[in-house]
Amino acid sequence: MPSHAAAAGHVTDPKTDRLRILLADDHLAVREGLKALLEREGIEVVAEAADGKDAVRAALELSVDVVILDFAMPGLNGVEAAREITAAAPGTAIILLSGITDTRFALQAVRAGVRGFVMKMQRYEELLEAIRAVSRGGLYLTPTASKAMVEACVTEDAEGRKSLSPREREVVQLVAEGRSNKEIGEQLGISVKTAEFHRGRVMEKLQIHNTAGLVRYAIREGLISA
Repeated sequence: MPSHAAAAGHVTDPKTDRLRILLADDHLAVREGLKALLEREGIEVVAEAADGKDAVRAALELSVDVVILDFAMPGLNGVEAAREITAAAPGTAIILLSGITDTRFALQAVRAGVRGFVMKMQRYEELLEAIRAVSRGGLYLTPTASKAMVEACVTEDAEGRKSLSPREREVVQLVAEGRSNKEIGEQLGISVKTAEFHRGRVMEKLQIHNTAGLVRYAIREGLISA
């Protein structure tokens, strides 16, 4: 995301300079760059996270106004992290940053509690506009994401997708990331047997019979990037 907007002589927005932000991205350089730009606007970044699980923990432990989540994070992606944050702290405003041009999962993101959807290749001002909008209780979607969400609404029923629980979606993501049942159990704090049960239940629900099929499903549903 270009950084040219935060130049010398900018005018700080009094409506955003008191906001407390949690910034989650698994790339340190991205976090450092965005933090510098936001703080130049007078917006305080009170915490950072490198993965979805840490983002959820920090969001629930700290008093933050806005959580900015990268979509593609290990263990728990931005959409699933948003789902958990919203369930535990529904008043938290959440923005999803995505580097993926395929925005078919925009509807899923909004249903998970995301209030702002910004593509990483867009201008930095787009993120500032999203922060302003969600902090006031509004919704901010890029035009591409808005179009994708409308299309998803139209086609969703026709596709007849089986709904998965949040835990089952976590299991699908971890399987697609190549984790073993033991590793899934350790990541989620469950036994190997329980991890095996969830994996089998997901495959039964989706009528998918191998790991490759789960990976394709995860990519199609936006749980991981291709």
